[in-house]
Amino acid sequence: MSLPPIERTTIGDGISIPRMISGLWQLVDDKNVDLDAAAHAMKLLADLGLDCFDMADHYGDAELVVGRFRATSSQHMLAFTKWCPPENGIKSFEAAEQAVDLALRRMGQEQITLMQYHIWDYSDDTYWHNLAHLRTMQQQGKIKHIGVTNIDAAHLELLIDTGFEITTNQVPCSVLDQRLVRGRLASVCEKHKVGVLAYGTLLGGFLSEKWLGQPEPEDIDALNGSLRKYLRFIRVAGGWEPFQGLLRALSTIAHAHNVSIPAVATRYVLDIPTVSTVIVGCRLTSDSSRYAERNLEVFSFRLTEDDHALIQKAQQALLDIPGDCGDEYRRPPYLTAAGDLSHHINIVQNDELREAIATGRRIEYSIGSPWEPIAGYCRAVRTGNHVCISGTTANSPSSLSLPVLGRHSARSQTVAILDIISRALKALGGTLSDVVRTRIIVRNEADCKEVSQAHGWVFQCEGVRPSNTLFVASLIGSEYLVEIEAEARLGSAGVLRLSS
Repeated sequence: MSLPPIERTTIGDGISIPRMISGLWQLVDDKNVDLDAAAHAMKLLADLGLDCFDMADHYGDAELVVGRFRATSSQHMLAFTKWCPPENGIKSFEAAEQAVDLALRRMGQEQITLMQYHIWDYSDDTYWHNLAHLRTMQQQGKIKHIGVTNIDAAHLELLIDTGFEITTNQVPCSVLDQRLVRGRLASVCEKHKVGVLAYGTLLGGFLSEKWLGQPEPEDIDALNGSLRKYLRFIRVAGGWEPFQGLLRALSTIAHAHNVSIPAVATRYVLDIPTVSTVIVGCRLTSDSSRYAERNLEVFSFRLTEDDHALIQKAQQALLDIPGDCGDEYRRPPYLTAAGDLSHHINIVQNDELREAIATGRRIEYSIGSPWEPIAGYCRAVRTGNHVCISGTTANSPSSLSLPVLGRHSARSQTVAILDIISRALKALGGTLSDVVRTRIIVRNEADCKEVSQAHGWVFQCEGVRPSNTLFVASLIGSEYLVEIEAEARLGSAGVLRLSS
């Protein structure tokens, strides 16, 4: 049987990639990878036209398989990788260079085509340092393009407004998870020509004939990591019954086109204008090319208007996945395999802070600004459960030659400022959800709407609405468009909203 031609697209400065990439995250759990056999499986996929592979520094031996492929084959192949360091305060260029050089050695390459960076915590300024280091190595020729993973619209826009050239954003997207298009992310990617690399398209395998008409798994812990993760997505989206309704709609369409449910689900995502490609999991075994041939049926048909209408009708029974793309790694509900962040982030307890709080001491938090000792102030002060945060601007991290964060965008400066405020609150034992009051100073009245929208989005994510004052006034430093100060009361149990 002849295979349909594989659709291709371009990213960056004209790099041609197939609209289906082989994702190698499943190699994480494989401790005994036969590098020669895996490289041979990679060659068979490349021979089919699936010549692009996605991996990361923590995907087991994935980068080593690329190195073996390079050493044993002249076949064209592209390898995208990721650097996902713990944001542990290590911000040196040497640490970043070691990570990139290790990837280059493992893959047997002189240049990384696409290095993707993952940010665990927007309030931790480590990522600004690391992205600046990656940009330096891009200028040196070690990296061709820089991408990001699981970045929401506001922070993607912030990075771009600050001056970073971001080629791609790898985010989850499926017929069930519509955050990409229901929020601002798709429009931000389209505006700035950022290619979307979509994963989670088949919900870890739930979007298949295997689960059609079947009962919901009773023991989530008996499932593999991917199924545990995406069962949490299904439950947050309304539960098993609405999901079965979606499966039935996909099955009807699949029968009409004589293809599989996975093909229909994948075709749906590929039809989203901002999606460059989908990433499909692959273990690089002797069966990989056989599974790939089955996956290629997605390129053999097109969804009709009636097909899209049927899918949309089934989607009406679903609830929206909360937040923006990537929020599952940063705030509740944690839609991860573990149901929390224990597999990703080590939370360090500050015993000194806990003791100071218990004994009622005044706690002052400084960020090392040279102005703090001169003017006699600090970023934030905690007394009891009350925290006051000084007027904050979008200063770039010290020691970096970056312009003001967000540069000429008041919206992005607001996002950066609230990240800095969040960092101060975390250092003092609180979060943005503890904020009871904000005061916003805007240089230009024309920016008030965008500043208000950014402020509203941040606190909507936190589930609170602080009291607020916004006014127009001069600010010291022509580059600063916004300044915000905040007050927080720690320890409230939930929110009661009253209306007049």
